[in-house]
Amino acid sequence: MAINKAKQRILEGKAAIGAEISLGSPLATEYLSQMNFDFFMIDAQHGPWSDDTIMQAIRCITLGNATPMVRVEQNDFGAIGRLLDRGALGIIVPMVNSVEEAEAAAFAMRFPPIGGRSGGPFGVSIHGGDYMNWSDDEVFLAVMIETKQAVERCEEIMAVDGVDGCYIGPNDLRISMGVDLNTAEGKAAHRAAILEVVAACDKTGKAFGISTSDLDETKFWLEQGGRFVTAGEDTEWMLNGAQDTLAQLGR
Repeated sequence: MAINKAKQRILEGKAAIGAEISLGSPLATEYLSQMNFDFFMIDAQHGPWSDDTIMQAIRCITLGNATPMVRVEQNDFGAIGRLLDRGALGIIVPMVNSVEEAEAAAFAMRFPPIGGRSGGPFGVSIHGGDYMNWSDDEVFLAVMIETKQAVERCEEIMAVDGVDGCYIGPNDLRISMGVDLNTAEGKAAHRAAILEVVAACDKTGKAFGISTSDLDETKFWLEQGGRFVTAGEDTEWMLNGAQDTLAQLGR
């Protein structure tokens, strides 16, 4: 039996700090898996991943102590089930804007009678035996709050049974709101919207999560009660490291 250590931390009121894996490389995932993150989120929505490379990456993550999670391409029953069947212990569902969409995601996550997940978990042996007896307790579902509409409905979305937390996409939220983060007014409105989500999570007892890439922002949202936070992603770290080296060489 596998213990979802990231979910365990969240339930204990601690922060689970993760990293986004976007490059589509199981080998890069293997290197990162040795670092002390609580979870890794494979970005199947935007990254160049296939079914096979996702399954390889999940196995690479299990070489370390972190929890393998995947951001699914879309809120689809079959897509969510396929990722769970390949060993994901957490699913992040993008663009959830209503109670009905949150309920659909929750229905796909767990086996009957709790949900409607189909029984065919053929890629989960890495987590040990009796998978169908314990997986409903260990899997973690985060719905993405990343539109103005979702913020307005956040409290009712987060109150849906089976939704364990949210994961805010700040960039898509900025686009949806039509604000300019280079202005004080735009930045304030954007932050106020995120704080509305924080308040809704506090009220419903669900985990508040967010994508960050700037260390100061990561620390700020952890201080605001973030419990499911990504502190960067593989592409950024690769490019930043290369740029830093070139800068020090005067290039």
